[in-house]
Amino acid sequence: MAKEGADMTEETEHMIDKNLGKEGDNVESSAHAKEMRAVMLAGFGGLNKLRVTKKTMPEPQEGEVKIRVKACGLNFLDLMVRQGTIDNPPKPPLVPGFECSGIVESVGENTKGFEIGDRVMAFVNYNAWAEVVCTPVDFVYKMPDEMTFPEAAAFSLNFVAAYMMLFEVANLREGMSVLVHSAGGGVGQAVAQLCSTVPSVTVFGIASCFKHVAIRDSVTHLFDRNTDYVQEVKKLSPEGVDIVLDCLCGENTGKGLGLLKPLGTYILYGASNMVTGETKSFFSFAKSWWQVEKVNPIKLYEENKVIAGFSLLNLLFKQGRCNLVKTVMEKLLTLYNQKKIKPVVDSLWALEEVKEAMQRIHDRGNIGKLILDVEKSPTPLLVELSEGLLSNWLFVQSHFAQL
Repeated sequence: MAKEGADMTEETEHMIDKNLGKEGDNVESSAHAKEMRAVMLAGFGGLNKLRVTKKTMPEPQEGEVKIRVKACGLNFLDLMVRQGTIDNPPKPPLVPGFECSGIVESVGENTKGFEIGDRVMAFVNYNAWAEVVCTPVDFVYKMPDEMTFPEAAAFSLNFVAAYMMLFEVANLREGMSVLVHSAGGGVGQAVAQLCSTVPSVTVFGIASCFKHVAIRDSVTHLFDRNTDYVQEVKKLSPEGVDIVLDCLCGENTGKGLGLLKPLGTYILYGASNMVTGETKSFFSFAKSWWQVEKVNPIKLYEENKVIAGFSLLNLLFKQGRCNLVKTVMEKLLTLYNQKKIKPVVDSLWALEEVKEAMQRIHDRGNIGKLILDVEKSPTPLLVELSEGLLSNWLFVQSHFAQL
């Protein structure tokens, strides 16, 4: 575990929010395993709303598995949760995070299929960014022996989402073509790998130019996100593409629909264009919404096009399709064991470095998945530098707000 107490640097100590840890005042000390470290979101807003604090350790209820967390996945969706731009978020304070990997520590009553000591990965309906989580058994999966904990934390959400969009929604088959935005991200790289398991699939990837060297071998054609990619795609494929996977929304919706071949499928699975600054911006939201092409059902009928949406978390936690997801996970683990797919991990961060990790996602700087490594000690220099940069950024925002 990351060292605490006397071994913890001053830079890290001041990140621990004592006020948020009040709920643990009446429980036994962490030495008796009644408390744990967790990332707490005190309220919706900027990076300053995140703190590492002590929290009462959960215990498994009936049908739940208690997991000693080793690694957690960090997604763009978590950034949107922090800003409060998602629909019906829980009332803060809350512990963010939707996926993790670790070791089974105990199980609740009437919980079958797992034993203490099993290496697992799991979906969690919030609360994943902590040393211990409890989640229903239907959301837990055993890890392959060769899979590391960071890989497992990078696997479940990205690959399940990519697989279901390609095969369950769009019915990807031999010889088809796919355009994917944010091709350098965790889902983008999962899409590229899964497409490679189907013969003669052409992948058009859109990504920032500084990522091209690292990911050019994973896709067939790669374009800079700041160029007119529509014209570039049409030069290579005048009829367009069969599948468009869009995590951006805004003006890209109309462009994606325009690129579809007859019987093609456009899938929206994110709206990262609505996030521009550090905090929620009504202007950015309104601009992105205004840029979305208003879909005319008659036009879809005339052009033989399909438009769809996909949210894995809603499918799991609101619509109860965990059995379908479990079937998909079995197929994905078979592909992993056959060495046909492998999650791409961008970097590992300590819980105390969550602000820096989240900023890297905000800057679209990651290639693959960012991981919070629960046992990683924070880098003192990084923490000190980031706190200084954050203070300067908040000062600049406050200054210009007064002009």
